[in-house]
Amino acid sequence: MSNALIRCPWNLNDALMINYHDTEWGKPVRDSRALWEKLMLDGFQAGLSWRIVLKKRDALRLAFCNFEPHKVAEFTEEDIEKLVNNADIIRSRSKITAVINNAKMYLAMQQAGEDFGEWIWTQIGGKAIQHHGPVPTKDALSERISKELKKRGFKFVGPTIVYAWMEATGLINTHHPDCFRRAEVAEEA
Repeated sequence: MSNALIRCPWNLNDALMINYHDTEWGKPVRDSRALWEKLMLDGFQAGLSWRIVLKKRDALRLAFCNFEPHKVAEFTEEDIEKLVNNADIIRSRSKITAVINNAKMYLAMQQAGEDFGEWIWTQIGGKAIQHHGPVPTKDALSERISKELKKRGFKFVGPTIVYAWMEATGLINTHHPDCFRRAEVAEEA
């Protein structure tokens, strides 16, 4: 009889992804800056694999001042050119400019008295959703949150990106019913 842990099926063959699954993915995040960083990283993932983002995450953090919105919001065209030429990161100009824009939108929310973390948790009723059944790539909730973010001026926040972000930050628990992390994540929520 095997003592191997049962995990979600999407990460079984890769040590980097297994570590991410076991230590981070789905863990409820309430800190505003950390939530914003993860949303920006999910934006970088669009059209790519999450493994690529994980491999480049440290370089992205370095390039974007540890995703401190007040610093990123001040990036200039010169900074954008440096980032586009930085081989250590994902060099999509549209994704890079979206992060800079989104830093400004994050700060605008803050200046309006709206805390990003409180705002997103309020959108789901303050408690993580325990998902059952087949996992979609988007749903009515991610579509609504995407629209709300876009109304606030955010970019690269479509409903599929938002759904993946909600999963990654524990807003919704989509760990497989047999996965050892499902109950842990539910308890942390």
